[in-house]
Amino acid sequence: FKMCPGRVICKLLCSGEKEVDLAVQSAKAAFKIWSQMSGMERSRVLLEAARIIREQREEIATLETINNGKSVFEARVDIDISWQCLEYYAGLAGSLAGEHIQLPGGSFGYTRREPLGVCVGIGAWNYPFQIACWKSAPALACGNAMVFKPSPFTPVSVVRLAEIFTEAGVPKGLFNVVQGGVATGQFLCHHPDVAKISFTGSVPTGIKIMEMAAKGIKPITLELGGKSPLIIFSDCALENAVNGALMANFLSQGEVCCNGTRVFVERKILDAFTKEVVKRTQKIKVGDPLLEDTRMGALINRPHLDRVQGFIKQAKDQGAQVLCGGDLYVPDDPKLKNGYYMRPCVLGNCTDDMTCVKEEIFGPVMSILPFDTEEEVVERANNTKFGLAGGVFTRDIQKAHRVVAALKAGMCFINNYNISPVELPFGGYKASGFGRENGRAAIEYYSQLKTVCVEMGDVESVF
Repeated sequence: FKMCPGRVICKLLCSGEKEVDLAVQSAKAAFKIWSQMSGMERSRVLLEAARIIREQREEIATLETINNGKSVFEARVDIDISWQCLEYYAGLAGSLAGEHIQLPGGSFGYTRREPLGVCVGIGAWNYPFQIACWKSAPALACGNAMVFKPSPFTPVSVVRLAEIFTEAGVPKGLFNVVQGGVATGQFLCHHPDVAKISFTGSVPTGIKIMEMAAKGIKPITLELGGKSPLIIFSDCALENAVNGALMANFLSQGEVCCNGTRVFVERKILDAFTKEVVKRTQKIKVGDPLLEDTRMGALINRPHLDRVQGFIKQAKDQGAQVLCGGDLYVPDDPKLKNGYYMRPCVLGNCTDDMTCVKEEIFGPVMSILPFDTEEEVVERANNTKFGLAGGVFTRDIQKAHRVVAALKAGMCFINNYNISPVELPFGGYKASGFGRENGRAAIEYYSQLKTVCVEMGDVESVF
């Protein structure tokens, strides 16, 4: 493998209506086999897939780096989370059960947790392999089949996941991959044999998917954008808070939906915090993502790089101060000269009404905003259409719990940020979507409950 930013690495054909139908019909046939298997049987297959991913960690991480542009250091973490996700749901597969309810006169009722059928997963380009695992692991554990469409910007690594599932022993066609953009997604959402849609991506696309799903009354999970607040109180451990702010803004070149990009800092420590954040940000190694010491690779493509640069220019025009970074970066290696690199940016002198503070940039841009009181910062933190995540740094644990309880966000962090344990549910409030991925909560979104009422005596008719 070689890193060649700005060059074509492969060409794929977009799946049209015929190919989408073939994929769905194939998944439908596989579903009949898979859904009749016991949870323990499904568990063994998922564990085998997890084992293969774990053993091929280095190869898959390298593939993901070329696919996406993030550092191989980060890609390895993505692959680890992926196999852990499969292991976690393998563990749950054998425990899925309903309940028995005693009724009067010896009668009783019971519930069955049943799979939905063919589920559609539509992934984003920032965590291609990991998102595919987050969606497929609970879907398959519950007995469903899945047709997955990766982003056309990152089509490669999910194909490897499909191969791994096949090697692990899933029925042929149980996890199918289709390639393409908007049209392919529309064919999937409108297909009459699709039972559920799970989408990760932008709010505008999420709205369109919700509209399409409504016509078929299909359940959906939407994991959309964010403009999350990170609140730094003066009683924090400063070095820890700085580490948290870097983690909340610069992972995967800042292309992370739950990033804490609105960094609210208590005025007492504003100067000290800002000085340290700028110093640390300037030390972040940008460049060839396949090198071990690189911590920030290339953005996904030229239009997105231009978009991020436009946000920075607009921020300056509106009065924000660029404290560091924000400029394009050209690595010394000539083969990387056409790459989509930029230096991570910290913006000071920000106010809540600036575009850079209100809109999701989805790039390595941190906005720092001072605050004075807890009540004030909670109100400002919640003053957004988004509600994906939020974070608090403080030594006062009572205050920490009080603040996260007041935050209108689905995923909150106390004295850390952007960690993604597969055991914990992940999802948003408000325009950031609904439904949950990971944890036991995801089982609710990939299964349906059937109630059975059994009469042990004679039926008493009212007629």
